[in-house]
Formats: sequence, C-alpha cells, structure tokens
Amino acid sequence: MISLQERFVVDERGRRLSVLLDIETYRKLLEELEELETLRAYDAAKASGDEAIPFEETVAEIEQNHR
Repeated sequence: MISLQERFVVDERGRRLSVLLDIETYRKLLEELEELETLRAYDAAKASGDEAIPFEETVAEIEQNHR
C-alpha cells in the first residue's frame, strides 16, 4: 500500500482546491491505477462468457490478415 503524505492547495477561505504529491508517490499511484485497470479488464472478459482464444493463435491470425 502507498503511504500518502499529501499537501493541499487551498483558496482564501481554506477550501481545498488540489493536492500536491511528491513525484515518486504520483508514479506509484499511476502504476497502481494501471494494475487496477488491467484487473478490471480481466474480470470483464471473464464475466462476458466469450470463448478464450490462445495468444499465439490470435497473433497468427493478425499476421495472416496483414499480408
């Protein structure tokens, strides 16, 4: 889990407008988001009930169609 030490930019009334993160934390958050998106795509594919096609077969079909 990522340990956040955020700082806030506030307006004259003290309302939070944005968050400041160090660059390493920002990069880690992006990596975590990408992993979450991959997991969600996998879950959606499994739930669709479509037939799985082996990767090698898919690549061969793509290569054959581009000749």
